[in-house]
Amino acid sequence: MAKRYCHMKAWRFYGFNDLRLEEVPMPRCTPGHVVVQVLCVQPSVTEVQLARGIRTLAYDQIKRRLETEAPVQLFGHEFCARILEVGAGVSRFQPGDRVAARAKLPCGTCPLCLSERSELCRSGPIIGFQLPGCFAEFALLPEIALVKLDERISDQEAACLQSLSDSVAAVETAEIRMGQSVAIFGQGSMGLECLQISRNSGAGRLITVDVREEACQISKELGADQAINANECDPGAAIREWTDGIGADVVFECAGGSPKQGLSGTKSLLQAISAVRSGGKLIGVSWFGQPLEVDIDLLRERSLRYLFPDISTRAHLEHTVRLVASGRVRLKPVITHTLHGIETVPQAFEITGNKAKYRAINPAQVVLVKG
Repeated sequence: MAKRYCHMKAWRFYGFNDLRLEEVPMPRCTPGHVVVQVLCVQPSVTEVQLARGIRTLAYDQIKRRLETEAPVQLFGHEFCARILEVGAGVSRFQPGDRVAARAKLPCGTCPLCLSERSELCRSGPIIGFQLPGCFAEFALLPEIALVKLDERISDQEAACLQSLSDSVAAVETAEIRMGQSVAIFGQGSMGLECLQISRNSGAGRLITVDVREEACQISKELGADQAINANECDPGAAIREWTDGIGADVVFECAGGSPKQGLSGTKSLLQAISAVRSGGKLIGVSWFGQPLEVDIDLLRERSLRYLFPDISTRAHLEHTVRLVASGRVRLKPVITHTLHGIETVPQAFEITGNKAKYRAINPAQVVLVKG
């Protein structure tokens, strides 16, 4: 056991499509940080695209790191871990606590941080991008990023909480009013999360859209009033029909992105625009990885609000713990693929990058330590 704590196994990237499992030094605890044992981790869809060299969020940053710093320990910001050691100044945690984390940290030096509004900072480092992530047996994590888990939340559910906190921020941005109709394009993990959080936030009629029948079926099980298979009809027309010809009050677009990753390109965005009522809100959850051509005059003519979610904060993450622990948001039905052992991380990337082929809903998870 002592030798294990001198070194650990971690996945490191040498380039796009080139990750290798290697033995690296065990991280040392520093002030304001904790050392954790990783219990469960999953790759995000964004991480899978970046690992394959597909343009999306932070592509240029990752490309530059691979060109100048390789081998580098990348990705792994969606995880559950158990604290082994706490550094000086850490006051909210102790060894044995299970934790999850928000991905982005405040930088501590920008105007927002200096005005004590650091939770809204967009300039800080991201776990797994600028900081080493959790595709490793152990990790060094900043206390400020972490929340303690309720015992009612399993390790696998906890690995979904970072994504869920982003969905909470998206629904908060929508400011749904009691009884408003809501449509959600894309029923992957974030689409299903937005569905459940919208229901908890007072939404009236809930309509979901996907191209996979298994995703449509799960959305019905989790509270959708109607689930549209976009391969079988025009979803915009169907949504207008179910809303008395008006369109939905709020539409979440969670399906766009690179077709190389099985996403819809810009097709779902155009469908979402056609599905929202005049004067309604379109919430852009997807990352597209490239500039888009949008008919701004159409949005202006129809007085549409095209909004983007605010950054998720630790308060959002703490709220996800309450939502899942209380059963108001169900995560177990969307966890469809579970792998065991750190050696299976490449398989998790493969499944997550080809969800339709493997009939996966949530990213594939890797359990490193059996509970």
